[in-house]
Amino acid sequence: MPEKKALLAGRVVSNREIVQGHLVMTIRLPRAFGEPLPGQFVMLRPKERGALLLGRPFSVYDFQPGRRSVTLGILYRVAGEGTRALSLRRRGDDVEILGPLGRPFDVSRHSGNIVLVAGGIGIAPIRFLLEHLRKNHAEARSRISLYAGAKTASALIGLEALEPFCKDVHVCTDDCSMGHHGLVTEPLEKNLGSFPADDTTVYACGPVGMIRELAGLLRDHPVPCQVSLEERMACGVGACLGCAVAVRGPDGGRQYRRVCREGPVFDIREILWDEGTGEA
Repeated sequence: MPEKKALLAGRVVSNREIVQGHLVMTIRLPRAFGEPLPGQFVMLRPKERGALLLGRPFSVYDFQPGRRSVTLGILYRVAGEGTRALSLRRRGDDVEILGPLGRPFDVSRHSGNIVLVAGGIGIAPIRFLLEHLRKNHAEARSRISLYAGAKTASALIGLEALEPFCKDVHVCTDDCSMGHHGLVTEPLEKNLGSFPADDTTVYACGPVGMIRELAGLLRDHPVPCQVSLEERMACGVGACLGCAVAVRGPDGGRQYRRVCREGPVFDIREILWDEGTGEA
């Protein structure tokens, strides 16, 4: 799968706050950007000198091809200096993008039962995955279930765009402001036994704690599961080794893989967890 490693100039079409601290930025790019696959990401930074030296990684949230250009949508939460600087971009401002990058979700295996699990801002690649499945695998007529969790109801972003295409939607919040009070893996655990193991695929993205809980839940259930890991990145192309995670190698031993290069999507059973830290 070829990757576009040259920085491309993009122009902000809109950068709107949809709930407090969460924004969707839409960017117009030349067609040379290519077409991202579900689970891939971009490195984004303001273009002007003196701005961020390093880009920030964002999953693809939306993508629309055009005859002369393409538009890319990213969903992000203001969490630090980099995202704060991006939140100040306005219509017509220039940005630089590296991408699309990384290993995407593998959707080549058709499953009659698809389970989507999203925690917090992890809804971004899950939304793009669902849109891809809807456009390219409509004939498959899979049953799609969504399990979405966040700290509070206002942080459950994008549900209205997903619900029409999901047979079942299970919502969880930490503060009991909407849906189930607790972890998103709890309602999933109740339903897991009813999923046909040979005709189910789970796709997930969210905080490391959620992915760890999901890994434990699936330990005794032979259901295929692909996860997109959220990890800090500096270069986005595998040069700095700053996003390495421990995985189980072919011989069963510990190896390290770069989330930006060999990921961000992994088989959940490949990931090794450091006991006591909860980190991969």
